[in-house]
Amino acid sequence: MAVIGGGTMGLGFAELLSGAGLTVRLCDASSELTRQSLERLGERVRGHVEARLLEPAAIERAASVEGADDVAAAVQGAELVIEAVPEQLELKLEILPAIEAAADPEAVITSNTSSFSIKELSGAIERRGRFLGMHWFNPPEWVPGVEIIPVEETEPEVVERTQELLRRLGKRPAVVGDEVGFVANRLQSALLREALACVREGLVEPADLDEVVRSCFGFRLPFFGPFRILDMAGLDVQLSVFETLEGGLGERFAATDAKDDLGSRVDAGRTGTKSGGGFFDYSDEERDRLLIERDRRYAALAELLERLPPL
Repeated sequence: MAVIGGGTMGLGFAELLSGAGLTVRLCDASSELTRQSLERLGERVRGHVEARLLEPAAIERAASVEGADDVAAAVQGAELVIEAVPEQLELKLEILPAIEAAADPEAVITSNTSSFSIKELSGAIERRGRFLGMHWFNPPEWVPGVEIIPVEETEPEVVERTQELLRRLGKRPAVVGDEVGFVANRLQSALLREALACVREGLVEPADLDEVVRSCFGFRLPFFGPFRILDMAGLDVQLSVFETLEGGLGERFAATDAKDDLGSRVDAGRTGTKSGGGFFDYSDEERDRLLIERDRRYAALAELLERLPPL
């Protein structure tokens, strides 16, 4: 495995991959910067061991990460290359051809980005069938979610191999389309935009808003996404909420398309778990199992949060 870039994300990738017992080469912008990055990697892992987040053996595994003097040396023989240079389009477009020129023809080349078009990045290389985007979340060694963004030319086998590797690393990959913001940033930005509006309008203080998100709907999100939550709450209930918000807050909360999406299902009698189907289908047995498992997980999380010290 090769990691190109020694910043925060690059070090996280090196820690994750080496911790899984994989051979890793790390390359930064110069030999000196690569040496410094390896030193920071060692300090980072020792800190995690001291905090009892990792076993002591992780220090030795991190020490096995090799430093490469240049991109060509880093990617030689690597099955997977993660480009993790700073989020600058020109820099990525410059680095990707150098990676492809030195990498094995069968190597999978990935670009870690949270904002750039993967199609535009793919224009910098020729073997687009072996290329895809990945949007990791900081810190990558701990956050399980990874968005995989293939381009039209990406071979299905490359997507499958990448998903398999991520699952081996304990990650939860999701394949998404190549649109601005992908999926996670669109959802997160919608939340942040409204959070700022609530504070700006004097509705709540930042600390109390954080508490609402953390301990109310955010409490459910480690276990369920919005569509499963909608099914359990009731599509008809959320449809009413949309209408109330629009009536009270005006055009800013106009939700015509969203109401159409829910209304068509409600009109067809698909109101969620209580009707046997919403966005998903449920037998009586599946519904009962889902709801008791929901309650079991919520209770376990509530107990865990009670034991944790405040931040």
